[in-house]
Amino acid sequence: MTRKSPSRLQRDLAPVHPHAAAVDIGARMHVAAVSPRCDSEPVRTFGTFTGDLQRLADWFEQCRVATVALESTGVYWIPLYEILTQRGFAVGVVNAREVKQVPGRKTDVCDAQWLQRLHEYGLLRASFHPQGEIATLRSYLRQRERLLEAAAAHIQHMQKALIQMNLQLQHGVADITGQTGLRIIRALVAGERDPDRLAALRDGRCKTPLVTLRAALVGNDREEHVFALAQALELDEIYQTKVAACDERIAAVLERLQAQNPPPAAALPLPRRAQPQANEPAVPVRAALHAILGVDLTQIDGIGPSLALKLASECGTDLAAWPSAQHFTSWLGLAPHNKISGGKVLSSRTRRSGSRVAALLRLAAGAVGRTQTALGAFYRRLAARVGKAKAITATARKIAVLVYNTLSHGMTYADPGASYYEERYRQRVLSNLRRRAKSLGYVLEKAEPASTAVVVS
Repeated sequence: MTRKSPSRLQRDLAPVHPHAAAVDIGARMHVAAVSPRCDSEPVRTFGTFTGDLQRLADWFEQCRVATVALESTGVYWIPLYEILTQRGFAVGVVNAREVKQVPGRKTDVCDAQWLQRLHEYGLLRASFHPQGEIATLRSYLRQRERLLEAAAAHIQHMQKALIQMNLQLQHGVADITGQTGLRIIRALVAGERDPDRLAALRDGRCKTPLVTLRAALVGNDREEHVFALAQALELDEIYQTKVAACDERIAAVLERLQAQNPPPAAALPLPRRAQPQANEPAVPVRAALHAILGVDLTQIDGIGPSLALKLASECGTDLAAWPSAQHFTSWLGLAPHNKISGGKVLSSRTRRSGSRVAALLRLAAGAVGRTQTALGAFYRRLAARVGKAKAITATARKIAVLVYNTLSHGMTYADPGASYYEERYRQRVLSNLRRRAKSLGYVLEKAEPASTAVVVS
């Protein structure tokens, strides 16, 4: 039997990772593949128990594997990723969308072999994954976010029970989970029904008149509604306790990160807003992030301490994984994804993305659009021309570029103001009009204001 000679493509392409392996991840089994030069049985199947994953790592060590590519599927890749990383392998998680477009490789064995071949020749791009303490911080923040989402459902249950009892507490206080609201709800659950005593629990900072609050607390008392209110209150308090536990873990991680970084050269600037945001971690986030990053991201309009903390946890303390701001915004899915054929642009719409960072930046863009800042003026001008959806995406991209320049180049952002932006836009329009008029043989001149005639009778 004659052996096939290597193809011209195989002769021309030199392996980038000669000791590369790949794993096709599954819920019940993992199919691993190494180079045929490393083992006579280059494809093997392993279970998903911890012992099976350790045997897979042992096999990779026997084959002198240095780098491994994992095809991401749900969350099933995380245990194997952590074990391989602990054993010293360079592990990269690749997007299944980028390697599934080849016909004829639809079995797990063929898929694993194809992944290994692509990884060996350096044709796979690993997805970004934070390392060390940043990954730990991200996990705690995501867990905290899930707890707040669950608590929000029980707050809605409390609101529903109050409405069923015709207690219009939402018209008397801005937030039923604030100081005044929780005092009144706890008193209602304890059996208090006197509107005067309930209204007397008002916090000193509450601006609602006492008479209005008393009238809102006269309701129709029914046993089943009070029972639902009590259970919703208890569940909300449980979740708030768990959120406080997450805050303690987050504070501990931030302390460890501060110990790993030298103190910043510049002092922490004054905050742009004094009042804390809703559901903000009970941690001095601004000071901790300034000590870790050396810059203050909250000086950028639209970014508060909570958002800055989430950005640092999702993207890391530096953005070295992205060579430029264009790469960063493209990774977020905020840059135009041009489809060009024959010199004609078929589409320039942004691609769909499930990026948490992009979603957060879009929320920040919507908020900054209501401010009298340069970014706010940019959003309003664009929204009037192309619509709010595209304006939010464009403004989110601008914020992402500012974040990248701040973290990568140490830029200090100072808002020039909405009037400055409008004047720059006006000068840019005038410059374009002058150039256009000159190309047509005309000269653009400023019109003199019409003089007001005074008639003397």
